[in-house]
Amino acid sequence: MNQDPSIIISNNRGVYITNEGNFQFGNAKVSYYDIANATVNEDLFQQTNNRPLGDVCQSMNIFNDKIYIVVNNSGKIEVVDKKTFKSIGTISNLQSPRYFLPVSNAKAYVTDLYSNSISIVDLTSNVKTGSILCKGWTEELLLSYGNAFVTNMLTDKVYVINTATDSIEDSIQVGYASNSIREDKYGMIWVLSSGSNQLNKLASLCKINPISRQVEKTLFFTNPSDEPFKLNINFTKDTLYYINKSIYRFPITSSSITNNVFINKETANFYAIGIEPYTGIVYVADAIDYVQKGIIYRYKPDGTLINSFKAAIIPGNFYFD
Repeated sequence: MNQDPSIIISNNRGVYITNEGNFQFGNAKVSYYDIANATVNEDLFQQTNNRPLGDVCQSMNIFNDKIYIVVNNSGKIEVVDKKTFKSIGTISNLQSPRYFLPVSNAKAYVTDLYSNSISIVDLTSNVKTGSILCKGWTEELLLSYGNAFVTNMLTDKVYVINTATDSIEDSIQVGYASNSIREDKYGMIWVLSSGSNQLNKLASLCKINPISRQVEKTLFFTNPSDEPFKLNINFTKDTLYYINKSIYRFPITSSSITNNVFINKETANFYAIGIEPYTGIVYVADAIDYVQKGIIYRYKPDGTLINSFKAAIIPGNFYFD
């Protein structure tokens, strides 16, 4: 595996990997894997901007030729040019940002761990312009029919924000501790909730109709110790994937949670999952011990291992170019 740091971004297809780094160590990084050449740049931001990214890289979003990198414990979002990865702005005055969602060409929402609110950001000026009160730890969010559907790790609700008025106009009861959300090929919304063993609340997977805002299906995990997270979906949007120690997949037409492991964790500490568009190749991040560099495994759609490579510390999310 070529770990050449001189590689920035080629014209080939690739995948960005957000690496959290260690809390309060300021060693967050965004890595880039060039698929055709099987090369890795471990720290794009430092290589391009001659300064560290910050403390705890939580997530990012590619939008309108820009990349918005959410740096959680630094309370900021770094904005870089997609072609060069050069910094072109910083969105600050955020408490503990988690996920960034553009809701129009001019506006985005940012969820937060501690602020009991969702930040409103002007994408022209890269300035926080307001907030929407929402108690709890807001996490992943998704745009559907002009509304933002927001998960919350400390409630059993998904909150519906009218993006025209920036106000919460509804809440939908789901499982406790909703952590991730995806849309399928029919426009239905799937929400994964990790539950709470301590509160005797089972993990669950819910299917929501975004028009009626009704839960059409709720499937519970049977083991109280199950804490599934990192829901994802393939390019054709007909198969969900998630981590529950090992990797599982769930066809959207299925009527029950499967116990059949897709990729067995064995000794790994799986922490992130992504599915490459067009090929269906599955990327899985092993955070190992949260101290050393994580390992990324690439699997064929049938679960056969293709190869692996090292990223940085605590690889947490994948974003395909």
